[in-house]
Amino acid sequence: MGAMKTLHSARFAWLQAHAFALALGLAACAAALPAHALRIKEVAAVQGVRSNQLSGYGLVVGLDGTGDQSTQMPFTAQAMANYLQQMGISLPPGTAAPQLKNVATVVVTAQLPAFAQPGQMIDVAVSSMGNAKSLRGGTLIATPLRGADGEIYALAQGNVVVGGAGASAGGSKVQINHLNAGRIPEGAQVERSVPTPLHDGDTITLGLNAMDFQTARKVAQAINARQGQGTATALDGRTVQVAAPQDPGRRVNFIAELEELQLPDSTPAAKVVINARTGSIVLNQAVTLGPCAIAHGNLSITISSTPIISQPNPLSRGVTVVAQKSDIAIQQEAGNVIQMPPSPQLADVVRALNTLGATPQDLLAILQAIKAAGALNAELEVI
Repeated sequence: MGAMKTLHSARFAWLQAHAFALALGLAACAAALPAHALRIKEVAAVQGVRSNQLSGYGLVVGLDGTGDQSTQMPFTAQAMANYLQQMGISLPPGTAAPQLKNVATVVVTAQLPAFAQPGQMIDVAVSSMGNAKSLRGGTLIATPLRGADGEIYALAQGNVVVGGAGASAGGSKVQINHLNAGRIPEGAQVERSVPTPLHDGDTITLGLNAMDFQTARKVAQAINARQGQGTATALDGRTVQVAAPQDPGRRVNFIAELEELQLPDSTPAAKVVINARTGSIVLNQAVTLGPCAIAHGNLSITISSTPIISQPNPLSRGVTVVAQKSDIAIQQEAGNVIQMPPSPQLADVVRALNTLGATPQDLLAILQAIKAAGALNAELEVI
């Protein structure tokens, strides 16, 4: 059993290492391709033009016995009683709480797009908040969706689409994907629009997606080259103020032209992003590596368990006892010192890292050590 665990671990580590080498190779190939010019709409957006989050509390009915258990979720019965009262139906006093196996309480969320007008339809997401087994086949009854200010901006209702399936019987259970969350395409109707300050004042402000003074300066230069000097001013590394026409129609055309303006090619700030949970490592084209020496070794721990059966003698009235014997072995491979040459380009960095033969999990620690030694010329970000 222990040998099988070690074999599976070795195969998993081999797959990880080769997958990482392939990913780094693809990154190197991408870096060798000629970069295309970016448009302003790809690096910045007009401030104030944004979506708004909506949420609501509702009920999904019509489930096939997979709803909330009312004894453990009392608010399901209370919400259903409130809904019946709105419909003019009230239960007699003293009536026991109904067992609503076909009803589930849910939280409904949606994104209200910018400039959405009353009557337009938007998608909604429906998520169970109780102990319902599945929302498959259910129907969401009318649910008001509110914004952060508590006002109702949309009304949701419709059949829930669940991208999964499951079955259980006799203690066995089979499930594909998630059954307690789904979507309703165009399931909410906008009831109120959100004012957008697009036409306020004689200027508009472009907000960059990422803080970078060089990009802010290039955006201002591209606008001034097209619309005339003094039209745009970079206020800081994130915002660019642009003088715009007062007429609404001309302002929309003006913004449409600005978004299509191309920016000269620029090299982004060198960054290495590490996902410590999955072992993913991503490097951009500006990453360079200085000369350094690295020693890397592997430590493997093998644990094997062997069952030992103690059988009593005949007529001794003894009891058969099963025990486990565990053997633990630790093996450490010798680590060689590897000289890493200077790598001025991403392809050279990829080639140097691949020579280490380390798994992605080992590279997490190696890259941090290279950064601490001052040989990695990039910002290291762990997510």
